[in-house]
Amino acid sequence: MNYFQADNLSKAYAEKLLFEDISFGIDQGQKVGLIARNGAGKTTLLNIMVGKDIPDSGSCNFRKGLRIAYLDQNPAFAPEPTVIQTILNDDSPVISTLREYEKQVRLHEQDPQKADNETLQKLITKMDELQAWSMEAKIRQILSQLKIEDFDQPVGQLSGGQIKRVALAKILVEEADFIILDEPTNHLDLEMIEWLEDYLAKQKLTLLLVTHDRYFLDNVCNEILELENGNIYHYRGNYAYFLQKKQEREADLKIRTEKARNLLKKETEWMRRQPKARTTKSKARITAFHDLKETASVQSASQQGEIVMQSARMGKKILELENVSKSFDDKLIIDDFSYIFKKQEKTGIVGMNGSGKTTLLNIITRKLQPDKGTVTTGETVQYGYYTQEGIKVDENKKVIEVVKDIAESIKVGKDVTMSAAQFLQYFNFPFSAQNDLVRKLSGGERRRLYLLTVLMKNPNFLILDEPTNDLDIATLNVLEDFLEDFPGCLIVVSHDRYFLDNLVDHVFVFEGNGKIKDFPGNYTEYQEKKAAEKQQERKTEKQTTPKPVAPKQKEKTKLTFKEQREYDELEKAIEQLESTKKLYLDKMNSGALPADELQKISADYQALEKELEEKENRWLELSQWA
Repeated sequence: MNYFQADNLSKAYAEKLLFEDISFGIDQGQKVGLIARNGAGKTTLLNIMVGKDIPDSGSCNFRKGLRIAYLDQNPAFAPEPTVIQTILNDDSPVISTLREYEKQVRLHEQDPQKADNETLQKLITKMDELQAWSMEAKIRQILSQLKIEDFDQPVGQLSGGQIKRVALAKILVEEADFIILDEPTNHLDLEMIEWLEDYLAKQKLTLLLVTHDRYFLDNVCNEILELENGNIYHYRGNYAYFLQKKQEREADLKIRTEKARNLLKKETEWMRRQPKARTTKSKARITAFHDLKETASVQSASQQGEIVMQSARMGKKILELENVSKSFDDKLIIDDFSYIFKKQEKTGIVGMNGSGKTTLLNIITRKLQPDKGTVTTGETVQYGYYTQEGIKVDENKKVIEVVKDIAESIKVGKDVTMSAAQFLQYFNFPFSAQNDLVRKLSGGERRRLYLLTVLMKNPNFLILDEPTNDLDIATLNVLEDFLEDFPGCLIVVSHDRYFLDNLVDHVFVFEGNGKIKDFPGNYTEYQEKKAAEKQQERKTEKQTTPKPVAPKQKEKTKLTFKEQREYDELEKAIEQLESTKKLYLDKMNSGALPADELQKISADYQALEKELEEKENRWLELSQWA
C-alpha cells in the first residue's frame, strides 16, 4: 500500500539547483534512509514533504488519513509547558486520557484530600476501556532509555540536546503511521543510539530518516534513497547493499562517460567542418552532439582528490597526564587519571552524555585546570582542537574569506602549497560555492568549513569533539582517509561507531563516577568483550550463587493507591467472570450444542477457570490490607 508519492519535484534557491524532476514513492512498512551531501537538499526535501516548504514544480502527497510525525533537526517547543505536558500533547483518545490520568495521579500524590477521586476513577475506567496501561508502560520505557528523568521541568530550561531528545520521545510515543526523522542520533550517546537502533529495527512502522550513522542505516533501513547531482536513485536494500550497487553504478557511469568523451572528439571535428546550411540529418546530429557533450561532462560526486596534509614535527615528549582529578560541585568527573601519549597513536573516547569527555579535552588543551594532578605538554606539540560549539565567524563573510583570514595558501606536503580556493575544493566546496555567505550555509556545510579551518593550521595533535555531527557520509569518508594517514596524534570523541571502528587503536571508556578505563581495541571490540564478560558473569553467578533468602519485608499496614485501584477492579472482574462461568455451564448442560461448539466452549471454560483462580488468589492477597 502506497503511503507517499512524489512526482517531478524541483527546487532551487537563486542559481543553486537542489533537485529537478525527481519522483519516488514510499510504501507501508518500508524503512527508508535518505543519503546526500551537505547542502544537496535533504532537509529541504523533508520540509516539502511535510508542508513546511513548497517545491518550484511537481507535487507530493501522503495517503489520506495518515498520522505523520516529523523530527526536525532543530525542534522548537513553547517554553512554559513541562516535559511530560509537551510529550503528551496529542489529541488521540489514548494520549489525551493518559495525559489527564497522569495529571490527576500527581494531584492525588501531592494532596489526597484535595484530589478529585471521582474524576480519577472515571479516568481509570476509561484507561481500561482504551487499554491504555500498556501505553503508559511504553512511555516510561522510552523516557528512561532517552535519559529524560525530570518530567516536571519546563521545556524552556532544557539544553538543545535535551530538547532534541524530548522531541524524539514525543514522536515515538505518538505512534504515527509515517515517521520522518532528520538526524535522530545527534545529541544521543552511544547507549541511546544502540537502543533507538534496536527499537526502530523491531517496530512495525513506516519510516524515512536522514542520518550519517552508517551502522544505524545498515541495521534499521531496508531501502536507500540517494540524492545526487539533482537526481534521486533508489536502492532496495540496506546500507551495505547500497555501497555495492553505488560502486557498480559509478563504474558503469565512468565507462559511459569515457566512451562519450572519445566520441565527442570526433563529433567536435565534424561540427567544425559543417557548412552553415544544415540538412535535416545534420540538425539531428547537432542535437545528438549537445546531448553527448552533456553526458561527457558528467562527473561522479564521489570523485574526490586525496587530502594530503603536512603536520608540524613532533618531539619525543608529547603529552603526559598524571593523577588528574576534576569535580564540579559534588560531582566527581575525573578521578585520578594518568596516561602517557605516544607518537601517532589514535585514541577514541566514549561514554554517556555528561560523563566528562569534553572536560578531559579541555584539561588537555589548558582551557580548564584540574583540581589535582598535572598535565605536561611537549614543546613541539601543536594542538588542533575541533569543539562542539562550531564555527564562530562573521555571518556576512564569504566562505573564501573565512579561509583567507587564516592563510592565503596552505602547506600540504614537502615544498607543496595550495591556494585557499584549491583547499576548499578538497572539502567539497566547489568554486561556485566559495563566494556564498556563511549565513546561507547548511548545518553540515558550516561543520565542514570549521573542520577545514582546524586542519589547515597543520597541527600535529588533533583533538576532535563530535566531528561527525551533521557531516555527510561523503565528507566522513574523506575525513577518515585523511585521519588514517595523519602522522600526528589523534583524540576523537564520537557517537559514530563506524567512524571510531575505522580509526582508533584504543578507547578511553568513561564508566561513571570519574573512572576512565583504557581499552586496547576499537569500539565494537570493546562492546563484544563487555558482552562476553557479562555473559560469563551470569553463568558464574548461576553456578555458584545460592538461592537468595528474601529479606523480611517491612510490615504493611494499608494498600497503596495503585493497589487499592487494582483491588477494586479485581472485585468487578471476579464478579463478571463468575457470571460468564455460569453462562458457560448452563450452555454445556443444555444438551442442545453441536459437538464442535461444545468443544470450543469447554476449552473457553477451562481458560476462564484458570483466570478466575489467579484473580481470586490476588484478591485474597490484597484483601488482608484492604
